[in-house]
Amino acid sequence: TMDFTLTEGIQAQQEDQQIVLTRPSDQKKHKALHGTYRAIIANMVKGVSEGFEKKLEFVGVGYRAAVSGQVLDMTLGFSHTVQMFLPKEIKAEAETVKGKNPIVTLTSNDNQLLGMVASKIRSLRKPEPYKGKGIKYVGEYIRRKDGKSA
Repeated sequence: TMDFTLTEGIQAQQEDQQIVLTRPSDQKKHKALHGTYRAIIANMVKGVSEGFEKKLEFVGVGYRAAVSGQVLDMTLGFSHTVQMFLPKEIKAEAETVKGKNPIVTLTSNDNQLLGMVASKIRSLRKPEPYKGKGIKYVGEYIRRKDGKSA
């Protein structure tokens, strides 16, 4: 069950199997909120029916990830391991295959929360442009730079 509060005079009614949003006027502010609320409600419906998933790839020598309960334990090249406590709405799974980069899969019904948590994990060690080391989303393109030129 997910809940969301509408503001600024935008109304929501359920007609048959659809949720219909109506706005009080055609002001720019009301149009913007109408579209935003429509997208949020659509994501809530998709999240409850299908769910959302984000995959993070740990690129770098010695980068590791392990999940135990709601705690994500990461080795990211610092002098210490980094532990992150995940919200109860998010389920995490770490897969490590020899010779490949570790991949952490995050799943949740709440797209907004999932994106925030994935972004927070990625911010611990963003991919750098020279060697490409760091935490990146699976499928993300990292723009590479040349090193020093003589």
